[in-house]
Amino acid sequence: MYPEISKLIRKELLALEPYHVPFHPGVVKLDANENTYDFPPEVWDDIVRAVDGQTFGRYPDPTAADLRAALAGYTGVAPEQISVGNGSDELIQNLMLTFATGGKVVIATPTFGMYAVHATIAGATPVPLPRGPDFSVDPEAVIAAAGQPGVRVVILCSPNNPTGNTIPLEVTRRILEGTRAVVVVDEAYYEFCGETAVPLLADYPHLVLLRTFSKAFGLAGLRVGYMLAGKEVTEAVGRVKQPFNVNAFSQLAAARLLKWRPVFAERIRKICLSRDELLAAMQGVPGVTVYPSRGNFLLFRTALPARTVYEGLLKRGVLVRILDGPDLPGCLRVSVGQPGENAQFLKALAETMASGASAG
Repeated sequence: MYPEISKLIRKELLALEPYHVPFHPGVVKLDANENTYDFPPEVWDDIVRAVDGQTFGRYPDPTAADLRAALAGYTGVAPEQISVGNGSDELIQNLMLTFATGGKVVIATPTFGMYAVHATIAGATPVPLPRGPDFSVDPEAVIAAAGQPGVRVVILCSPNNPTGNTIPLEVTRRILEGTRAVVVVDEAYYEFCGETAVPLLADYPHLVLLRTFSKAFGLAGLRVGYMLAGKEVTEAVGRVKQPFNVNAFSQLAAARLLKWRPVFAERIRKICLSRDELLAAMQGVPGVTVYPSRGNFLLFRTALPARTVYEGLLKRGVLVRILDGPDLPGCLRVSVGQPGENAQFLKALAETMASGASAG
């Protein structure tokens, strides 16, 4: 008699569903907040020229020394305060394993859903803390929630995915002053807004900042994220890190890419301009409420059911992210694409809303 596998699984994992990414070939893909521009050929050529006969045959540098040195130059943070991960997801999970297992994690919601997933996987209990009606974070509410028994980590996101708003530096400072928990601020979309809590790192040893190469720098396929924190936090997280977590090619590519920042700065400028133009155009579509954003995406709510809009857009060749649920009823999120992609989305959105209105 063989055991029932379901009875061997940790009970808190039974309700978790594997992360699912819909695959729809041949559509305009605006669902994942990626940089939709082709990777710059001059940067690609530089990266390929740096590959040698040892790059693929040897294990990668477990300390990612070259990449951390390049990141130190970019962020102004010392290399020993920088950790590199296989995407920000690995860093989030490592933070949970280091600090949160057996405890609680306060998460300002609505936000990126993987924070709660990683907390659960690590054996911690996620505690959602609703943001205000305008999606702002109330520092006193965060401090009160973080002061409850068992809370070890607080998660904030700025600019917040999917609402697009930032957390003012003084709010982050107040939270840090009022809590003993580790405070994690995810700055995955930093390059699109230019606002960062880096100036607070020197004064608050329990502050952790997360960044990624997946959004502004277009390296989503190579999975490179990094963490900025005090040496004590960095060393603690290093105890749970896999030894060769970021492959050699990804390390090399990310480090070389940082030498080409002006190329990406121009693309970021274009994306921000397109974002603001897209916001203005969506405001003119009947039945659509769209929210300002400091990221490379826009949250919008529709008078029609969100599922109807999602399927109507997909039928017209555009894929967006559906977010409809208790936190964001009737909402969807669209990534900012290239001008032609944005135009196709706007046309599909107008047609979908008009067809739904006439059907009603």
